[in-house]
Amino acid sequence: MFLSVCGGSHLVCYERFFLMLPLERSSEDVDIIFTRLKEVKAFEKFHPNLLQQICLCGYYENLEKGITLFRQGDIGTNWYAVLTGSLDVKVSDTSNHQDAVTICTLGIGTAFGESILDNTPRHATIVTREYSELLRIEQKDFKALWEKYRQHMSGLLTPPYGVMETGSNNDSKELVFCFAEGSTEIAESLKSVCLGPFFFSTITKVPSEKILRAGKILRNTILSRAPHMIRDRKYHLKTYRQCCVGTELVDWMMQQSPCVHSRTQAVGMWQVLLEEGVLNHVDQEHHFQDKYLFYRFLDDEREDAPLPTEEEKKECDEELQDTMLLLSQIGPDAHMRMILRKPPGQRTVDDLEFIYEELLHIKALSHLSTTVSIFKNIIHHQKGVFNQGEEGTSWYIILKGSVNVVIYGKGVVCTLHEGDDFGKLALVNDAPRAASIVLHKEDFNRILRDVEANTVRLKEHDQDVLVLEKIPAGNRVSNQGNSQPQHKYIVMSGTPEKILEHFLETMRLEATLNEATDSVLNDFIMMHCVFMPNSQLCPALMAQYPFVRPSQGTEQEKMDYALNNKRRVIRLVLQWAALYGDLLQEDEAAMAFLEEFYVSVSDDTRMIAALKEQLPELEKVVKQHKVLLQLFNTSDDRAQKRQPIRGSDEVLFKVYCIDQTYTTIRVPVSSSVKEVISAVADKLGSGEGLIIVKMSSGGEKVVLKPHDVSVFTTLSVNGRLFACPRDQFDSLAPLPEQEGPSTGTVGTFELMSSKDLAHQMTIYDWELFNCVHELELIYHTFGRHNFKKTTANLDLFLRRFNEIQFWVVTEICLCSQLSKRVQLLKKYIKIAAHCKEYKNLNSFFAIIMGLSNVAVSRLSLTWEKLPSKFKKIYAEFESLMDPSRNHRAYRLIVAKLDPPIIPFMPLLIKDMTFTHEGNKTFTDNLVNFEKMRMIANTVRTVKFCRSQSFNPDAALTNKNHQDVRSYVRQLNVIDNQRTLSQMSHRLEPRRA
Repeated sequence: MFLSVCGGSHLVCYERFFLMLPLERSSEDVDIIFTRLKEVKAFEKFHPNLLQQICLCGYYENLEKGITLFRQGDIGTNWYAVLTGSLDVKVSDTSNHQDAVTICTLGIGTAFGESILDNTPRHATIVTREYSELLRIEQKDFKALWEKYRQHMSGLLTPPYGVMETGSNNDSKELVFCFAEGSTEIAESLKSVCLGPFFFSTITKVPSEKILRAGKILRNTILSRAPHMIRDRKYHLKTYRQCCVGTELVDWMMQQSPCVHSRTQAVGMWQVLLEEGVLNHVDQEHHFQDKYLFYRFLDDEREDAPLPTEEEKKECDEELQDTMLLLSQIGPDAHMRMILRKPPGQRTVDDLEFIYEELLHIKALSHLSTTVSIFKNIIHHQKGVFNQGEEGTSWYIILKGSVNVVIYGKGVVCTLHEGDDFGKLALVNDAPRAASIVLHKEDFNRILRDVEANTVRLKEHDQDVLVLEKIPAGNRVSNQGNSQPQHKYIVMSGTPEKILEHFLETMRLEATLNEATDSVLNDFIMMHCVFMPNSQLCPALMAQYPFVRPSQGTEQEKMDYALNNKRRVIRLVLQWAALYGDLLQEDEAAMAFLEEFYVSVSDDTRMIAALKEQLPELEKVVKQHKVLLQLFNTSDDRAQKRQPIRGSDEVLFKVYCIDQTYTTIRVPVSSSVKEVISAVADKLGSGEGLIIVKMSSGGEKVVLKPHDVSVFTTLSVNGRLFACPRDQFDSLAPLPEQEGPSTGTVGTFELMSSKDLAHQMTIYDWELFNCVHELELIYHTFGRHNFKKTTANLDLFLRRFNEIQFWVVTEICLCSQLSKRVQLLKKYIKIAAHCKEYKNLNSFFAIIMGLSNVAVSRLSLTWEKLPSKFKKIYAEFESLMDPSRNHRAYRLIVAKLDPPIIPFMPLLIKDMTFTHEGNKTFTDNLVNFEKMRMIANTVRTVKFCRSQSFNPDAALTNKNHQDVRSYVRQLNVIDNQRTLSQMSHRLEPRRA
């Protein structure tokens, strides 16, 4: 489901299944719970069989803020996992619970309560910090799971029940980012925090089996494909036996696999081998460098190192891509460890930028506007930022892995995972930290002082109206050879009017309109609708335009200032009109302003010749919008080329009644629910007490609010709108037509070329994507009802993602023949590969998510017969969907692509939603412009993806592909997960 992809899903969608008694749950119920739970961070590492059993015996529990789950000293009866919300862990050194202090906060994905295995008392009191949803497993069921799945659970639970993994395994190394904090009010209450195997483990000389195997595969492949790379080298009259050169290793790595996107990434992959001693620097340095330095494989340390046999060469060829994929996944962490091992003074600018970029991949930090300037100062503050072995008071955020919280004399309290934080008050260790990335209290305070020292506050009547921050601008040289300022000021917050004034005053007039040299000005133009709508912006621009001269300076200086001020306002208006484009047609105030502004500029050109050069551009904009307005009013023919849907476009739509009859209404796309009710009432003759309900094919019903707008395009794939009196809401039922098809299209589908299908899908997806206006993403993020605007084009594009995903599941579940299902798996993997080739990442991810749907993934007999070649390709594709490190794998791929690109839109929506929900729009009654910049930066991704036009493959387009074209544009699917699960179980019943 789309909501779960966006990260905004709510657990009520399967709460009713958890509320059933375990014996009442059918196989389909378990599959539905499984589908949702596997997307929850708490269960990412759980074995599928174990997770299936949890779905059978788990209970759902929701608690309001301030509820005590259990108290310190209680005998436990349940194990818990946090699904949403957060809980405080409180510990008391006395028997009085009022003395308890908070030592950490348990976030989403945290699991706790393993002490029920041996009936030891609870070591802490757990209190809900906010409304929270939990998964609860009773003691008898948890013990049964432990007995049956001990080997799978031991690595997931804390000691003494879990296995403490050694630091030699790269996959298990934790990464904790730590800030010092001044509060010491609970210093004595927490005696110790055990952080398990820490980030700064030493370079191991006992490599793990999988890294040892990876090194052997790479060495043998090099000897097979490029044997000249491993040879004796001479440098400064000294001979180094059987060595490779760092730069050559990086070059070779980048040529071997599409999963290696940059030299930096390749360096991290080689660093993995260096850390584990599988590759060694001849002078025993601990970090790999992309330089003319000598490295030797472990096997070549021996004088009689064997050459690979033909059989070994063949094995290595088969395993190479899996090895590259493994190293690409764990390489970034190794690279970061390499940097952090360096003394602060030896870190290069690239090193610091790498750390900063890695930190922004962490879910806990990536969407917080208020941390950006602090983190930049921390990362670029060379002295004492990352230190090892220090004692002190610190605040920690877990970037990767997990940590165990241990109270002295009481044992493990809980386990914290990626994104969790602890120590907001104070933490004191009995011994120095084994290893941390720690910023001392005095350094942290100094950085805060530095930030404030670089902050400029403009006040009026003793109130801040504009807050600026001085940041480095880099060394630039003008065309005349003059050195430009090395610092610039960026807007952090302010009143709308003062922000507008600032951008007008600092606008560079020498830049051309299309050059977009000042992205921050473009951010203002893009985001102003949030805090300064057109009804407020247009009068403000008119007020800024008059010929106002300063009170000081020579007469010529005053004239130049006034002239430049007018030119800046004109420039801003031109950029504003260019961004809004056709959307201005629906804003009468904006159109009236454009005409009035054009008349004012025309009048001024009679006296000020210097303004004449900008008049043609302004005249072109005004005339263009007038022509467009006439065309849209007189022509509805859009058959030649798909046109964007406008809010004023009228749509014929069916609204169903409780007896499953329907009435057809014609209303504008952007109509509110209130207006829809009025139109329905006109047809029915009465509208008293009517409500509009959105119903999915699975029977889930949502009552729409009167102010909701553009509801027709927000329906799910097989969703419908119903109108009924409020007291008949419970009687509503889905229509038979919402069930979807009863037979598959495999007969037609298998005759179509995979490449043709991917090509036609990409053409259609590009049409949909190209119609999405950038502002629709902003309306969607902040709530379209707040702007009374439609997001119809974005809605259709997002729905397309769901449609393709369910198309994959539907066709496979409707295919009764095992051999045909195997062929379908192969075909979908091929289509996904072609979509990736066409840079259609939206459909690529939709197909892969369809294949990973539990109704498909559980078909073990089908997957067993899939050739190993396709299994490897699918595994590689699945790795690109890895959500860890804020979908880092996907972001690395996109960063390497050139436009045109059809991006994975649900992730863009998720980025914007998290940024919006994690930051206030207004702080101290001032616009939080830092938040505006972050959201605008995500929106710019869409602009970049469309900066080059998509030109369909002429060789494919010219052929007769009308049947393929029609097929991909009219997909009939089943979007009810319960129905799909039932069909899947009929195909392959659950094994005993």
